[in-house]
Formats: sequence, structure tokens, C-alpha cells
Amino acid sequence: MFLLNQHIFIEIEEYIQNHLHNEIMTMTLESQVDLEYCLQSENITIDLEDYIKNHRKPTLNQVLFRLIDNAGVSDVDIYKKAGIDRKLFSKIRSNPDYRPSKNTTISLALALQLDSDDTDELLSAAGYSLSDSNVFDLVIQYCLENNIHDMYSVNVALDHFNQKTL
Repeated sequence: MFLLNQHIFIEIEEYIQNHLHNEIMTMTLESQVDLEYCLQSENITIDLEDYIKNHRKPTLNQVLFRLIDNAGVSDVDIYKKAGIDRKLFSKIRSNPDYRPSKNTTISLALALQLDSDDTDELLSAAGYSLSDSNVFDLVIQYCLENNIHDMYSVNVALDHFNQKTL
């Protein structure tokens, strides 16, 4: 049996202490890095939350029903004039996060007889816009600028330019 002398015990003890110390130091440094990352992440999250809070515009639901109220018309008149069913309109009313199609949103704008600016606001609230490089969008813009809000007339114009009707 091999017996270790006192000197080796001392070296082992120093070895353990050094490695434990290094491990603790490494863990401390890693913890500090993790803590700094978390703090930065929290700052980014707070900054992002502030940005969203300060820049978020009203939802489609909010914009649509404000425009309906301002027009002084009933919901039934609008959804019938827009050619959408009660069930879809109810979904738009009851779910602020619901986003109808671009065509449905345009139909609602026409039913409300909105001007270009209000139509742009409504479309933007739904995440859409009218493009100057798209024939369909140009026909819609022309109709809005010329107060052509009748769904049949708009569809005739769209069909004339071989575009999908509303």
C-alpha cells in the first residue's frame, strides 16, 4: 500500500482550493454575464413595450366602429351595403384582433362612403394599404376620389380592367 506523505496532501489541498476558487470565479463571472444579459433584455423589453404603447394605432375594430358612429348609420345598414353577412360582421365587432380581408375592408369603406383619407386609415388599421402600382388598387382609389361608392359600379369598373370584383 502506497502512503502519501504530508507534502502531497498539502499539494492536493492547494489544487482543490485553486480549482474550486477558479470554478467559483468562473461561475461568478458567468452569473454576472447572465445577470447583465437579463438586465439588458429587461431594458429592451421595457423599451419595446414603451415603443408599442406610444406608437400603436387603434385597431380595425376601433376605427370601423368610430367611423360607423360618426356616420350615424346602423351596423345592419353597413354590413348589408358592404355585402358581408351578419356572422362575419359580428366577428369583426366582437374580436378586436380579427383582421378581415382587404376586399372586405374596402367593401366596408365603400359602404360607409369614406373619402380616401378615412379609407386609408381603415385599411391601415387592418394592416393593408392601396398601392399605386396595382391596377385593382388604382381602380379603388379612382372610385374613392370620384365619390363612386356604389358597390355595383365599383365592381363594373374592376371587371372592366379584368380585376377580381369585391
